[in-house]
Amino acid sequence: QIGEPRQNFSVGFNGGVNLNSASFTPKIKQNSLMGITGGLTARYISEKYFAMICGAQVELNISQRGWDELFEVPGENGEPVEDPTRKYTRKMTYLDIPFLAHLAFGNEKGLQFFINAGPQIGLLIGESESMENITLTNTQKAVYGDKIQNKFDYGIAGGGGIEFRTKKVGSFLLEGRYYFALSDFYSTTKKDYFSRAAHGTITVKLTYLFDLKK
Repeated sequence: QIGEPRQNFSVGFNGGVNLNSASFTPKIKQNSLMGITGGLTARYISEKYFAMICGAQVELNISQRGWDELFEVPGENGEPVEDPTRKYTRKMTYLDIPFLAHLAFGNEKGLQFFINAGPQIGLLIGESESMENITLTNTQKAVYGDKIQNKFDYGIAGGGGIEFRTKKVGSFLLEGRYYFALSDFYSTTKKDYFSRAAHGTITVKLTYLFDLKK
């Protein structure tokens, strides 16, 4: 610690929405699948280094992920268009724990802009799928009806936002974040169909924090 020391410990809760997709190799076309996320947040601010406020943040969240497959048929002019008669959606619920560095700029007693970034781990605690009018292809046989093989998930999360600090009520944060999974939720060995099957999630969330120690 080489800056001005701080000892600001805050706790609170967060909630928001996920816009989900999954990265597959071979590729599967998808629509964005919306889910919810929410949980508990704890943050410790340790120092102010020149104009930068430095700390660490950890969360315990329930997060809905998955994907919504896009089926296409030839249109009138030969261009592919979405086929509304065929549907497949896989929903996956995770218990997520992101460990984030917190870097902020601005007024310590007012408006701040911040960046959060760091590793994230997750554990699959629930899954479901729905389908309509599916004719199984080789790709679909490797996906539909098969349980998720790898329940432990890990990757990198990062994003930024704004925080408004009040003297009496606490702090209110609006954040946009992206999660890039480094792990695969399906088996991806040479004998398996997929060589890549991982999450990518855009999250928009609100967080409320109140100080336990200033």
